[in-house]
Amino acid sequence: MRAARLIKMVLLLQSRPSMTAAELARELEVSERTVTRDAQALSEAGVPVYAERGRAGGYRLVGGYRTRLTGLARGEAEALFLSGVPGALREMGLEDAASAARLKVSAALLPSLRDASRTAAQRFHLDAPNWFREPETPALLPAVADAVWDDRRVAARYLRGGEEVVRELEPYGLVLKAGVWYLCARAADAGSFRVYRIDRFTSVDPGEERFTRVEDFDLPAFWAERAEQFARSILRAEVTVRLSPEGARVLPHVVGAVPAEESLAAAPDPGPDGWLTVTLPVESEEVAHSHLTALGAEVEVLAPEALRARMASAARRLGGMYGV
Repeated sequence: MRAARLIKMVLLLQSRPSMTAAELARELEVSERTVTRDAQALSEAGVPVYAERGRAGGYRLVGGYRTRLTGLARGEAEALFLSGVPGALREMGLEDAASAARLKVSAALLPSLRDASRTAAQRFHLDAPNWFREPETPALLPAVADAVWDDRRVAARYLRGGEEVVRELEPYGLVLKAGVWYLCARAADAGSFRVYRIDRFTSVDPGEERFTRVEDFDLPAFWAERAEQFARSILRAEVTVRLSPEGARVLPHVVGAVPAEESLAAAPDPGPDGWLTVTLPVESEEVAHSHLTALGAEVEVLAPEALRARMASAARRLGGMYGV
């Protein structure tokens, strides 16, 4: 366990000019005192780890030291070949570069590990788009991806609400969600981070000016926060329903896990018949009708009255259709 940690510490220091004890402790998931002891152990073993004292101090490798401790275990090699998403790389115009990189890594592996790419590909495949939907690759995606990789500002035209707006953007990262590409970027004039659908760009003009990235920007965390905000923002109405035990079980699959689970958790105890009365946030009456119809006789709409009448009308039509 300690040997693996020491190797990781050397590789971390090899990849950066210097690191503080706090940074190393966070990366290695140990205390700063353990970092000090590990640095001493490496120094005694002949690895030139140098400690600089003071507020701006830290640890670094002396004299351009490069370790040869880069051998991969089979699990690590297979995980490496899983890290690329072929379809996404192709759409960003990076397929050739990724293929060349995989060939170079394969050539550098031990003979016993050179089948890692094949074994990984036969055991995992990511098909991101939804069923019954043929996604279209946005024509401007490669240009946006180039700007993201180069930290290059772009002048972009974007369709918003049927109108074309002009923005100067600092493109931070790309997200592929259910077959749709999004750009997480900071507006150069406002300084705030926003999300843009790539297929709504009408032009993207990368300039010569590069921007300095905010060091603590975390793309996965930013996307998770914005995705949750969006999911909640579209739930602008409420309906009150009674659910059978089966209806309560199926509800998360019909309206989405988060609103269903929160509503069920806030509901009072079920009645003697086991049915729950639940107040459920919904996007609109139209959407609520389409969702709740899927529950059939396992749900009764109590409010609003217009939705209850609509559900009753649908039930009468079904009864007439089946001669009930």
